[in-house]
Parts: sequence; C-alpha cells; structure tokens
Amino acid sequence: MTALLARRAAGLALALLAASLAIFLALDVLPGNAAQTLLGASATPDAVAALAHKLGLDRPAGARYLAWIAGMARGDFGTSWAYGAPVAPMIGDALKVTLPLAALATAIAAFAAPAIGLFAATRPGGARDAATMALAQAGLALPGFWIAILLILAFAVGLHWAPAGGFPGWSAGAGPALRALALPAIALALPQTAALARVARAAIAAEAGLDYVRTARAKGLTQAQALRRHALRNALSATLSVAGLQFAGLVAGSVVIENVFGLPGLGKLLLQAIENRDTPVLRDGTLLAVALAGAVNLAVDAALAAVDPRRRARPA
Repeated sequence: MTALLARRAAGLALALLAASLAIFLALDVLPGNAAQTLLGASATPDAVAALAHKLGLDRPAGARYLAWIAGMARGDFGTSWAYGAPVAPMIGDALKVTLPLAALATAIAAFAAPAIGLFAATRPGGARDAATMALAQAGLALPGFWIAILLILAFAVGLHWAPAGGFPGWSAGAGPALRALALPAIALALPQTAALARVARAAIAAEAGLDYVRTARAKGLTQAQALRRHALRNALSATLSVAGLQFAGLVAGSVVIENVFGLPGLGKLLLQAIENRDTPVLRDGTLLAVALAGAVNLAVDAALAAVDPRRRARPA
C-alpha cells in the first residue's frame, strides 16, 4: 500500500506542477494590462508604467513564473495587488469558511447517497426505483443558486430555522457558525448527493447479482437484508471514489453558493479577485483549490486501499 500511495503522491506533485503552469499562462500572460485595470481608465501612462514595474509585470514571463513557484515553496504567497495585504492571511481566513462548508456538504452526501441508492436498488425496475432516480436526476439538473434561493425562502424566510446569509465567525461560537453554514451546506450537497445516489444504486444493483448475495438469500435473508448487510459495503468503494472526485466540484460550486449566502469563503474571495484583476490572490487561491482536491483524492485512495485489499495489488 505504501508503494501505491507513493506513486499517487508523485502523480499529484506532477499534476500540481502542470496546474501551476496552466494557471500562470491563463492569468499572467493574458492580454491586457493589469496595472491599467488596477489604476482605472483615467490613469496616466507614466503611472501605469510605474505600477507595472512595481508589480514586476515588466519582467519576462519565465522569471515571474519561477519567482511565484519559489515563493510558494517557501510559504510566501505574495501581496494582494488590490488590497496591498499579504495573500496568505486572506486565503487562510477564507478557508476557515470554505473547508467546514465543503466538509459538511461532503458528510451530508456521503451519508445520504448510499441510503438512497440502497432504497432504490432493493426493488430494481419498480416504482420506488424509478421515483428515486427521477428525483436524483432532478437534483442534478437544478441549478445550485436556485436550490439555495428555495432553501432561503423555505427555512430562513418562512420557518426562521436558519439565517438567510452572512457568517458570524468562529469567534461567535461553533453553534452560530454551524447554523449559518447549514443551508449553504445543504444547497451544495444536494447535487452531489443526487450524483452519488445514482452511482451507489448502480453499484449495489451490480453486487445484487453476485453469488455471495444469492447465498445470503438462500440462507433466509430477504433481498433488502442481503443488500444492506453484504452488498452495501462492497458498493461503497465505487461511491467513495466518486465522492473524492466530487470534492473539486464542491470547491468550484462554493463560488455560487457563498455569494448567494454572503459567506466570506474562498469562492467569494476568488470572484472578487477576478473582478479586481488581483492576480496573486487568484492564482494562489486556484492552485490551493487544486491541491486540496488532489489531497482529498489521495486520502480517499488511502482509505480504500486500507479497507479493500484488492486495491493494494492494483497498479496505480
């Protein structure tokens, strides 16, 4: 298992290097003048040239890329062009919102999806199966911002169970902070739950036709009991693999959800960086999001290798 994880970690390092190059080319080599954007249309050419020199925009692209990577390697995330503040604390404060939000959404999807998939797979082809998969398809089709607005109208405006937006900060206590994250986490989790439920249903249905399930039925278990006690655990491997891949989608989806609920997370920070042409914040935050997604996938691989001996013998 150690060799498998070492190969996966090496692959993650190469992926991060490729991602950093793609991010740099997309942001630092884009047409247009970031200094002009920061100063505004009324800025004089001399002022634009002075700011471009101060920001290092007049240096060769290769030198700027190497300087960025070297700074990241030693923990120097640079300074925000728009706010003149260090980037690292800005991203750190944003992650204090985004990471708990993504963790809550992942937990909701990870617990709900296998149960929904099992519910549908117990009677494949029946009305229960068709209705459950139709709801899952609807969950995939509905836009995240629309789900968020419906949740606000129902549970914040109508029932007053949760705040409609804002974040009090963790200094206000875990209770108020988690209460503020409840509706955003549900809005973020619903599409992921719908996708995972379909995967879980297909995996459980595939396991239902195998010999060990028929043996369990022959010993007196009902179909539901055989699937719940035996097939579900084997089907979780495929479900967890997809859940790990979905983490990147959770981070990307947080851009919309955090703005709907007014949460000061990484998604909102990156959107503001795009509006301000704040390249240091945008490139560091994007690369960090890629690294987080890769780290979660690596952790899922480790968990699956630990519980499924068959994966330890597979080539990476």
